Amino acid sequence: MLGSTHGTLTTDFRARVEACGETPRTAVHSTAAPSAEDTVALDVSGRPLHADAPDLDRFFRPESVAVIGASDADGRPNTGITRQLIAWAERVGARLHPVHPTRATVFGLPCHASVADLPEQVDLAVLLVADPLPVVEQLAEAKVKFAVAFASGFAETGDEGAAAQARLGAAVRRSGLRLLGPNTNLNAFEKFREDLDGPAIALITQSGHQGRPVYTLQELGIRLSHWAPTGNEADLETSDFISYFAEQPEVGAIACYVEGLKDGRQFLLAADRAARNGVPVVAVKVGRTETGARMAASHTGKLTGADTVVDAAMRQFGVIRVDGLDELQDTAALLARARKPLADGVVVYSISGGTGAHFSDLATEAGLSLPTLSQAKQDELHQWIPEYLGVSNPVDNGGHPVGDWRGRKIIDAILADPSVGVLICPITGPFPPMSDKLAQDLVDAAEQTDKLICVIWGSPVGTEEAYRTTLLGSSRVATFRTFGNCITAVRAYLGHHRFTAAYRSPFEDAPRTTSPSFRKAQALMRPGQQLSEHAAKQLLRAYGIRVPREQLVTSAAAAVRAAGLVGYPVVMKASGPQLAHKTELGLVKIGLTSASQIRDAYRELTDIARYENVPLDGILVCQMVERGVEMVVGVTQDELFGPTVTVGLGGVLVEVLHDVAVRVPPFGEDQARAMLGELRGHALLEGVRGAPPADVDALVEVILRVQRMAMELGDELSELDINPLMVLPRGQGAVALDALAICR
Repeated sequence: MLGSTHGTLTTDFRARVEACGETPRTAVHSTAAPSAEDTVALDVSGRPLHADAPDLDRFFRPESVAVIGASDADGRPNTGITRQLIAWAERVGARLHPVHPTRATVFGLPCHASVADLPEQVDLAVLLVADPLPVVEQLAEAKVKFAVAFASGFAETGDEGAAAQARLGAAVRRSGLRLLGPNTNLNAFEKFREDLDGPAIALITQSGHQGRPVYTLQELGIRLSHWAPTGNEADLETSDFISYFAEQPEVGAIACYVEGLKDGRQFLLAADRAARNGVPVVAVKVGRTETGARMAASHTGKLTGADTVVDAAMRQFGVIRVDGLDELQDTAALLARARKPLADGVVVYSISGGTGAHFSDLATEAGLSLPTLSQAKQDELHQWIPEYLGVSNPVDNGGHPVGDWRGRKIIDAILADPSVGVLICPITGPFPPMSDKLAQDLVDAAEQTDKLICVIWGSPVGTEEAYRTTLLGSSRVATFRTFGNCITAVRAYLGHHRFTAAYRSPFEDAPRTTSPSFRKAQALMRPGQQLSEHAAKQLLRAYGIRVPREQLVTSAAAAVRAAGLVGYPVVMKASGPQLAHKTELGLVKIGLTSASQIRDAYRELTDIARYENVPLDGILVCQMVERGVEMVVGVTQDELFGPTVTVGLGGVLVEVLHDVAVRVPPFGEDQARAMLGELRGHALLEGVRGAPPADVDALVEVILRVQRMAMELGDELSELDINPLMVLPRGQGAVALDALAICR
């Protein structure tokens, strides 16, 4: 019906744009035009459309390491760190060179007085010094590839520390080396178990201790391949490691603990790379509340960003956001190890009807699909399960069948159903030997199927043999301790595979040249000013967004003539560059049907404006549009991501209900439609209480046109608010009844 689902504009909309002569021009609009030899693809605002994944092989597996400030003196903090680094270097097969100005040896290794005295060019330098800045300059001369700075006292401490970090970052950029830190730790040099196989979790944390729960998954048999403790991210950042890990064949999932993002655009590019490669990214992102955001800033000294924008951006690019470290563990572990689902259907199987009903309620509420098993399948299950027990889904076996040969028959029959992709068995507590036999049957069945089997072991003890040995000993069964974590992980698992199956990078279709609309719009911009409603509507008109028939007049007589041309009934509104909320000031008159009403309204509007000392550029006489759904579409500037596009219920409802959805450009038609589906009031667009369905296609076109405007004007457009956008009945379009635009 509508062409490419990831295009910047719908097919029909694109045809109409081209029919109006809006063909792309060849020059790229950018605040700094790229040089002739620059091969980086840019969008219309001059931002990169892709980012190369950094080559961090020599960081994680260096051939040679220098430890600056190495020590073996008793009681010195650097001594323990040096000892750990020596052990790590031995494990990865790297040559280690201690550096200290007053020591001849450190732990029996020859010690060098300075970086300049190193016997070879090293891959990695670990800086155990309070001020890494002078050392960075020395490392640049020695052509060191990577460095790690443990020192604290930078951006996490306030303005003075932020200035010191900025100097450090500038020195790193000049040096050509890549720096991890400052304010990082030894997590990158932890010992990883080498006896585990299968896809691994790669871990990224901005607070080292918050990665400990994921690291300890190794004790449950889940492989960990890398740990990047990014600290303050003066140079290397979370996005760099996501991009790198997404290219590593052994990585099955990336788990992140994020306090703040350094660069929103780079994060999106990294998430896009992971989505294109099908590598799930699971993240805890703090800063949902004002308190969390403040604490995060004090810890890492970075912007946390408006959480609604961060949340939308993550969802838009397939990053799975979870709330707790326990959810991070369980979700990342499942996504790393589970095979691609063969179906979306979930069957709940238990030895208790109450347990099955309870879990099914929670799963259904969370959005999981629990299909009703066919009558033929139910009849099959009743061969082994008493007739009085429900087997439609959830499947209640009553307990006794799991104690003999019937238990495995039931499991195999459920898994054979083509509508079933996941079997979940909640075992609320140990009930040996029944629970032991059930656990073993589930493990054995998991070895024979490509479908996912999940078990919730509800015992608070966790020392039972069925749990510790049978379930945790299986690499095929996903074992959880709580209902909530299981549901979160399974929902993420199914959602990830649906997302990546349909994913097409929005950067591939992002506009790379500006349109004639941009030139028209730029001529209307007034730096540092708010545009009048009339000027803001001209801006919309430049991008093909429909506005009512209207005329701007400066006399009562002209208003009467304009009303005749526009067509009664009309709306009259004051128009001026300082007017944001006209209705509250009484500067809007609706439903005017005669010349006398026009003259009276003109006089009243100008009198109010004079009394309120509000400068006007005239009075708007507008076509009255009554029948439709009031929406709001807008643009704001986010500190991390730049321009963002918002859509929601409009009129007074936008301030009362706050029912809005957000996306970060670039995005395509599919995401524009998804925004509407996220609104609590989306049913209004479908038609309620006898109202006709609204023209959703026209609304989607407006969203995409606004996105184009936001991308082309960039930070020149500080804010845009189309409210209300009247979405007319299906096939009749959408009309911007009012608009506010602020230029930066």
